[in-house]
Amino acid sequence: MRWSTFFLIFLTLIVIILLAIYFFIPLNTVQLRMGNYTGIPGNNSAGENSNFNVNSSFAGMQFYPNMRYQSNRISYQISDACPLQKRNDMQEAFNIVSNATILQFYPVIYGEEISVTCSNENLVEGNAFVGGEGGVTNVTIAGNYNVIFNGEILLLRDSSCPRPNIATHELFHALGFDHSENPYNIMYPTSDCDQTIGEDIPALIDQLYSVASEPDLVFSNVSAVMHGKYLDANISLRNVGFADSSEFKLIISADGKEIKQIDVSPLQIGYGNKLTLTNLWVNKINVNELEFTISSNDTELDKANNIVVLLVTG
Repeated sequence: MRWSTFFLIFLTLIVIILLAIYFFIPLNTVQLRMGNYTGIPGNNSAGENSNFNVNSSFAGMQFYPNMRYQSNRISYQISDACPLQKRNDMQEAFNIVSNATILQFYPVIYGEEISVTCSNENLVEGNAFVGGEGGVTNVTIAGNYNVIFNGEILLLRDSSCPRPNIATHELFHALGFDHSENPYNIMYPTSDCDQTIGEDIPALIDQLYSVASEPDLVFSNVSAVMHGKYLDANISLRNVGFADSSEFKLIISADGKEIKQIDVSPLQIGYGNKLTLTNLWVNKINVNELEFTISSNDTELDKANNIVVLLVTG
């Protein structure tokens, strides 16, 4: 009786040890591959945004592709040091662009997106006097877009035209537009009173700003390895939208069962966050796929790109 009891205890211990080895000690390593990135139809590359594809006829019109401010409402401040005519020219230029596009400009006392200053200095390039200078000063890459945070305009000469062509020219520079090779276009390097805005610049502006001013959280990279029942994963997240995100959650599931939930801090436009997980225990005998989901209360440009599925290989 004593030997049989001892033998039963011994077998029980062996079974417990084997189960412990099976459940808690990695016996094999399994790689996982990208199975489905649902955010981009026909494209499994993470970190992009499918909401906007610029018309090829607009290529080369801007300093960099797809330049725009966060929203179609853009703040500005005109320096008190600007004389009355230049202030009036600049104000009329804002009105002209507002009437021709979906953009709206509004004055602020501080924290402006476009700063307008003036000078009486005479600058000469070649055989021509420089009427002004304009451009973007703070740009962040966010997915397919180059998001402008700040622009500057320096008015040097008073306009002698019925319309404020110099101020309008520099405003378009501050909106990201480069010079035109068309001498009849207002963006031609040399100013002429007969130059006009044309249709291509307003068309591109309306196309760029037709996308809502919302965040867009995406996976820029996901990789994972299963060591037995333990998961190692590297997850890179990014905000490629036009607004900062709120705090959100990253949910990891194995074959439809949630195994981990992580709180992630808010992401600013164009910024990202890299998360590294090691030895995360997965309470499943066999895992066929892992699902990584961004769970956010924000209204986003595209919620479809908030899920990545990794499939077990081999």
